[in-house]
Amino acid sequence: MVQSPCTDWYTRRVDNTGDRRAQLLDAAVDYVAEHGIAELSLRRLGAAIGTSHRMLIHHFGSKEELFVEIVRMSELHQRELLSRLMSEPGLAPLDAARRMWRQLTHPRLAGQERLFFEICGQALRGRPEAVPVLDGLVTNWLDPLVVADIAAGGDPGTARARARLGLAVVRGLLLDLLATGDRAGADAAMEEFLRMYYTPGGAGAGGGAGGPAAE
Repeated sequence: MVQSPCTDWYTRRVDNTGDRRAQLLDAAVDYVAEHGIAELSLRRLGAAIGTSHRMLIHHFGSKEELFVEIVRMSELHQRELLSRLMSEPGLAPLDAARRMWRQLTHPRLAGQERLFFEICGQALRGRPEAVPVLDGLVTNWLDPLVVADIAAGGDPGTARARARLGLAVVRGLLLDLLATGDRAGADAAMEEFLRMYYTPGGAGAGGGAGGPAAE
């Protein structure tokens, strides 16, 4: 299975005896995270992860449908990372949010983030193979963010709205970084958001991506 230093924080859930489709999907997530999707064909991807393009078609249907699954799996990995950071002993919520941001903006994940926004754009234009990525795109993040927000001392009455705000800010700044390449500017904006988010009486979790993210 392909693995890079920037993706070793992903939780492996499939062993060598597990479901072959899940194994291939995990390997594809790693490959896209490290190499991006520019000129990526199923034939090239299959060769890189130890299978054939025919088997990828068998398991996923098409390249577009595989990309949707990569985005959704990447989002799941990121939610798992958030949960681990927020439960790490001795790690303050603000520092956990900063670490999450650094992970999401690692340069080698840029291809994965681009894929997230590309697939979301296709889904919003109504392309049938991409539409499934919208299912849970926001709502799947809200519960873990609410839990983290309340655990950090946030107000339960506003935690869900704050979770939605944090998710929107992170995704917006990820798009900003991809569009402008201004890492210093994006980092400064995130730090300012976290400063406001963690003012006394408003501690929270922040975090969330896409991608692809949130893809």
